[in-house]
Amino acid sequence: MSKPIVAVVGRPNVGKSTLFNKLIGQRLAIVEDTPGVTRDRILSPCEWCGHTFLLVDTGGIEPSIDDGMMQHMRQQAQIAIETADCIIMVGEIGAGVTPTDQDVANLLIRSGKPVVLAVNKCDKLGEPPLELYDFYSLGIGEIIPISSVHGHGTGDLLDAVCAHLNFQEEEQEEDDRITVAVIGRPNVGKSSLVNYILGEERMIVANESGTTRDAVDLPVENKYGKFVFTDTAGLRKRGKVESGVERFSTLRSLAAVERSRVAVIMIDATEGFTEQDSKVAGYAHEQGKACIIAVNKWDLVAKDGSTMGEYRKKLEQDFSFMSYAPIIFISAKTGQRVDKLFELIKSVDDQNAFRVKTGVLNELLARATSRVQPPSDKGRRLKIFYMTQSGTRPPTFVCFVNRKDLFHFSYQRYIENQIREAFGLQGTPIRMVVRERDHENTK
Repeated sequence: MSKPIVAVVGRPNVGKSTLFNKLIGQRLAIVEDTPGVTRDRILSPCEWCGHTFLLVDTGGIEPSIDDGMMQHMRQQAQIAIETADCIIMVGEIGAGVTPTDQDVANLLIRSGKPVVLAVNKCDKLGEPPLELYDFYSLGIGEIIPISSVHGHGTGDLLDAVCAHLNFQEEEQEEDDRITVAVIGRPNVGKSSLVNYILGEERMIVANESGTTRDAVDLPVENKYGKFVFTDTAGLRKRGKVESGVERFSTLRSLAAVERSRVAVIMIDATEGFTEQDSKVAGYAHEQGKACIIAVNKWDLVAKDGSTMGEYRKKLEQDFSFMSYAPIIFISAKTGQRVDKLFELIKSVDDQNAFRVKTGVLNELLARATSRVQPPSDKGRRLKIFYMTQSGTRPPTFVCFVNRKDLFHFSYQRYIENQIREAFGLQGTPIRMVVRERDHENTK
C-alpha cells in the first residue's frame, strides 16, 4: 500500500539538494555551497507521469571520514539506502570521478538496489561532455546527464527512476481499502490499539517510549469494511529526536501520514493534551487528511457524570484549529468503543471524498450571502460570482470574486461553516481557493 521510496545520495556538495528541490517543485531542502548543509533526510512526494513516489534527500556521504557529524550523516544516508526502492546517485561533471564517488558507488552496488547515476552540472544543451563517459568506471549502468539548476535532463532521470518502481499495488488497492495511520506521541497506546484490532500481539508493546521503530502496514477486514492500519513510531519534538534509528522512525511516520486517507490521532487520557499533540495533529491537518482524535486509556480515568463532557470541551479548545475532527474516548486495552472507532473511520473517509454539485453549491452560496452581506471597503463590496468544487481529499472549493483582498478570512470561515452545516463534512478539513475575476468577464 505504501508509495515507493527513492533516495538521493552522493558525496557532499554535488547538488543533491538542488536536484531534490527541482524534482519536487519547491524549495524545501536548504541549498548552500558548503559540504554538510543537509544533515538529515528530507522527504516529500514527487509526481511524474501520473505516478507518485516519496523522494528523500540525504546528507553527503564521506566514507573515509570518521568525525562525529560525518559519521552521523553517513548513518542517515545508509538507513535511507536500505529502505529505498530505487536510488539516485548524484555525481559532478566538473570534478570528475573522485575516490569518494567510487566508495559511494561500491556502497550502493552492495545494497542490491536499482541505481540511476545522475551526473550533475551538465548545464549546456546538446551533446554531453566527453567527461561524462568517465563515470562508467563506477560500474553503474544507467547514466543520465542533468543540470539540477536549469532542469535539463530531469525528465529523462525521472523516466529511468520510474522504470524501476512498482506502482501496480498502489493503483489496484487505492480505492479498495481505507488506509489509516495511527499517530501520536510516544507511549500513548498506538501499538496496543493495533494489537486489539488484529486480535493478536503483532506489535511489541512496552512502557518504554520508542518501542515501535518502523511504520508497519497491517491489513484488516471485518464487518465494517477493508482497512490497512499503519502503526507508527511516536512523534516527538524535533529537539528531542535522537540520531540514528529514531530519526528514521520519525521520517517513516510522516510518510505513513502522507500516504494515508485517515489519521487517528491518539491522546493519552491520563496525561491530557500537550503541545506535541497539537504538532502531531498538524501534520495530518496540513496534508488534508480525514482526522479523528482518539482519547486512549479512558478506562484509567476516574470519572463522574460530567468527566467526559468537560474533557471533550477542553480538547475542543486545544484543537480549535481542527474543530471538524470528531473526538472519541477509547481503551485499547479493554476494547471500549473500538467498534465505534471503525464507524467513525468509515464516516470521515466518506466525508473526505465528498463532492457537491455546482448548482447545489451556488444555491447555498446565494442563501449565505443574502443572510450575511459580504464585507466592503471604501464603498467597494465583495462580490462572489460563483463557487465550484475543484477536488476531493480534502474537499476543495474555488470561489471566483471581484477582489481577493475583500474576501477576509472571517468571511471565508463563515462560508466554510455554511458548507459544513449543509453537507456535514465532519472529520475532514476544507480548502478554500479564491480567484479574482473581473465582473465584465462574467457577462
